[in-house]
Amino acid sequence: MKIAAPKGTRDILPGEITAWQHVEQVFAEICGRFGYQEIRIPTFEQTGLFQRGVGNTTDIVQKEMYTFEDKGGRSMSLRPEGTAGVVRSFLENGMASWPSPVRLFYNITAFRYENVQKGRYREFHQFGCEAFGASGPAIDAELISLLQLYFQTLGLSRTSLHISSIGCPVCRESYLEVLKKFLQPHLDRLCTDCQERFVKNPMRIIDCKEAVCRGITRDAPAQLDHICSDCQRHFQGLCDNLDSLGLDYIIDRKIVRGLDYYTRTVFEFISENVGTQGTICGGGRYDGLVAAMGGPPTPGIGFALGVERLLMELAAQRVQLPQPAPPTVYLAVTGSMEQQAASLCFALRRAGVRAQTDLLDRSLKAQMKHAGKSGAQFVLVLGPDELAAGTTQLRSLLRENVTAVVRLADLPDLLCGLQDRPAAEQDKIIDDYASTSAI
Repeated sequence: MKIAAPKGTRDILPGEITAWQHVEQVFAEICGRFGYQEIRIPTFEQTGLFQRGVGNTTDIVQKEMYTFEDKGGRSMSLRPEGTAGVVRSFLENGMASWPSPVRLFYNITAFRYENVQKGRYREFHQFGCEAFGASGPAIDAELISLLQLYFQTLGLSRTSLHISSIGCPVCRESYLEVLKKFLQPHLDRLCTDCQERFVKNPMRIIDCKEAVCRGITRDAPAQLDHICSDCQRHFQGLCDNLDSLGLDYIIDRKIVRGLDYYTRTVFEFISENVGTQGTICGGGRYDGLVAAMGGPPTPGIGFALGVERLLMELAAQRVQLPQPAPPTVYLAVTGSMEQQAASLCFALRRAGVRAQTDLLDRSLKAQMKHAGKSGAQFVLVLGPDELAAGTTQLRSLLRENVTAVVRLADLPDLLCGLQDRPAAEQDKIIDDYASTSAI
């Protein structure tokens, strides 16, 4: 049996992790500016939560969930998205009594059994925000502006904001009749899935990726053209708020949602970068979801952002992301000084310095070679003579003729000062030390 990661999963290796940590940290920091607090929810929940929250007619529930029976005979499912679990927590933990709006964000893994493609996995990562308790369009615009600022802070460009409205249950019912009337003459040409959707959830036909279905729905009536006066006022309010924030947007009548809980505002950020066009993230309002899950009537809005897709887009747009930090110093050892080197290395680490030393009993020549491979900026040799004198020579591995004789006791402070500084500043620090240390 070959041991390998399950299909649709992947390892995030050390060389990649700094970029992941960067986008995570920036997201948390931007969310904090807007008053969103982090929430952490279980990886699996009762299957009924997703049946009620995501919708029984969705492909997610019908085809893509990882569902299993636990040892108590209960049906459980790995979370396929974050909103349902956040709403469950909102209700279970009495957040409806908190001051409104309640603003939450999350950073999760989620699971869907679907075809594996570039950037699409069966175990994937999502950032998301959810806001509860504000019914007006101002919170919609605020959430969109959070995303806009996040992308701007990361350095992501060539994205466009698309907005629309899919109405409320009242106007959607009449729209579905109009849509079904349009689709009826083409029913036998629709794919098998869309023929089922025609009965269960005809709006989802508009979002089908099959070429024949896309051709049929190209001229389908749009929900935005059939919304009621209340939904129209809400949508106009969203546009007015976005205008006041100076955010550009495109009114896109073709936006639909695959999850049953969305109402009114829907939005997407779409890449305009050649070769990676597509939706980066999407969200919308779900004013009936909390009540549908047994809580009091509570307006809500949120979005989900796929981290794998985001990192692909950043790479495609050649955005420079932080790289793993190399060691600042490598301590090479001679003359059975391993324990003394380990002690000095620990003292440096305790002071905040990224330090390494040999643990494999290499020769001095091999240690110097390993120091270069590690990417260390400086190297020093610690042997019996250096220990007796209380000094060592600190040498740059990146720039020739940059050396200094340093007291061992001074190393923590000196290396802290050199760490992560530009080369010119490092040279000045070393020159200043050499001129004042009087060794």
